[in-house]
Amino acid sequence: MNAINNQDSVFCPALFLTAPASGQGKTTVTAALARMLKRQGKVVRVFKTGPDFLDPQILAQASGEHVEQLDLWMAGENYCRYQFYQAAKEADLIIVEGAMGMFDGEPSSADLAATFNIPMAIVMDVKGMAQTAAAISMGLANYRDDVQVAGLIANSCSTERHRQLIEDALPESLPLLATLARSELVALPERHLGLVQASEVRDELEQRFEAGADWLVEAGLENILERFTNVEFKFAELPIAEAYLKDTVIAVAQDEAFSFIYQANLLILQELGAEVKFFSPLHDAVIPAADALWLPGGYPELHAQALAKNVSMLKSMKEFSDTQKPILAECGGFLYCLENLTDLNDDTHVMANILAGQGAMKGKRGCQGMQTAIFPEGEIRAHAHHRSRSFNMPEALSHGRRQRHPAPGEAIYRHNNLNASYLHLFFPSNPKAISCLFNPALTDAINL
Repeated sequence: MNAINNQDSVFCPALFLTAPASGQGKTTVTAALARMLKRQGKVVRVFKTGPDFLDPQILAQASGEHVEQLDLWMAGENYCRYQFYQAAKEADLIIVEGAMGMFDGEPSSADLAATFNIPMAIVMDVKGMAQTAAAISMGLANYRDDVQVAGLIANSCSTERHRQLIEDALPESLPLLATLARSELVALPERHLGLVQASEVRDELEQRFEAGADWLVEAGLENILERFTNVEFKFAELPIAEAYLKDTVIAVAQDEAFSFIYQANLLILQELGAEVKFFSPLHDAVIPAADALWLPGGYPELHAQALAKNVSMLKSMKEFSDTQKPILAECGGFLYCLENLTDLNDDTHVMANILAGQGAMKGKRGCQGMQTAIFPEGEIRAHAHHRSRSFNMPEALSHGRRQRHPAPGEAIYRHNNLNASYLHLFFPSNPKAISCLFNPALTDAINL
């Protein structure tokens, strides 16, 4: 391990992979780099910028380590600092994969890198251009004074002449770190919301990770650790949550249809004292014995027929709802609670019917972006990302507050014991409010 420890800081090599836009190959390069170093026996801790559920699944398999999502707005600077500090204590290298383009979003990938002084490498698909790739890279590198750019990784660089044209156009201060030939062997499988879930294509991903590692070795990146100096990650600690949910058992849906779960959410539930029991709405007959239920997001639209055919589970959902025990349903979990869901083939399937309304996969555009979920119990940072629509819904309890836009955000519904919306909540942003959602009896006892 390369980390150097003292009481206040940990020093560890770190690299932030960014790009001028989405679709440049950031995740492919990040996964390949993590696997290449893992093959060398190195401990690689990978982080993903923003509220992404799919990329972290891929990167966790590639690195063999859990992957946290980091966002300065949703999680806060201290939370991010804590995660970096803890990772640096054990890692030989920290890799951060950016989101979208380098300066897109508020906060952006560049904001996160600048806050923690992590050097950035630009990953760019250079097919169809040469000197222009150098010009774009120089523009990105010089756009802000507080961002360090270590160099360019030219993806889809077809020939030696192509490489030479790009390299000659770059200044000495912005080196060409590597050129990567176009390869179908390393491309990661995708679908309508992004990458395919790792659990669905685990064997195929292993083949692509190994091919990706070879791809980087051929590009001369085998000794990449030697190119980067240590970054200082300062000490940080998180507030200790009180055990408001002690003796509370929370059943959490987790399978191919419901997998959009922040590891941070599970950890805060456990810190609050809750016991988590996982179950599968697809494969299990009933919900396990529990005091509360969490239905996270995922891909119910891809498994709507199987969900509808699991009549025993639908009956169990109805019976659980009738007990008035708390239920939190997010995005895909919200769709599962409705009367029915129309899938991508325009086939309509019966769902749990514990909230009036219908869901449908309609149109190519959906809603995405950061929002604050407004509950009587408190405000919780969240985000939305979906391509479906809901119809014939009851009156909303409230609407999310968008991060930057005055228009109302996602509708939040409350029906008896059920809180449901398209929003994915980040539990650590307000542990007290989360505790009250899973145990409403606490609302008067906790000083919100």
